Amino acid sequence: MSSTENNTNGALSVPPANTITLKTADGEYFDVEESIAMEFLVVKNFFEDNNDAKAARSVVPLPNVCAKYMSMIIQYCGEQLKFREESGRQAEKIKYDEKFVEDLNNEEMVEMILAVNYLCIKSFMDMLTQAVANRIKNWSVERVRDFFGIENDFTPEEEAKLRQEYPWAYEGVEN
Repeated sequence: MSSTENNTNGALSVPPANTITLKTADGEYFDVEESIAMEFLVVKNFFEDNNDAKAARSVVPLPNVCAKYMSMIIQYCGEQLKFREESGRQAEKIKYDEKFVEDLNNEEMVEMILAVNYLCIKSFMDMLTQAVANRIKNWSVERVRDFFGIENDFTPEEEAKLRQEYPWAYEGVEN
């Protein structure tokens, strides 16, 4: 899973046959095991839509994913494949997922969700969205808006009316 390196002649080295080369938005190349790359629906569709692409060893452009997040996604998907192959490791998988999201700050979480959504990795997206739900649980409306960059389109009067009509929605929240 290393990025493609230039050889001594300045040309790109040829990756092994069982890998797929991905190019991120910031111009980094990743040679990814085919089993991992096919976890990305956008990559799978690329090869289904371009019959000759696999034989030609085409580079798959990923204009909406930067290298920082691609590295993390490749690592995560590789681990998930191992968990699937070996039964009885559900507790380890849960701990791995928890540690993975624990290490992401809010900005990284949002960027990771955008990248995973673009790549169409459903199980990964499900895990990340649940992690966000857990993270924003009991947050105030203002804090959630700030987290997601949502502009408040209510007038002060409309907001006061909502707080009066639905006081339970504002109880026990963190600011």
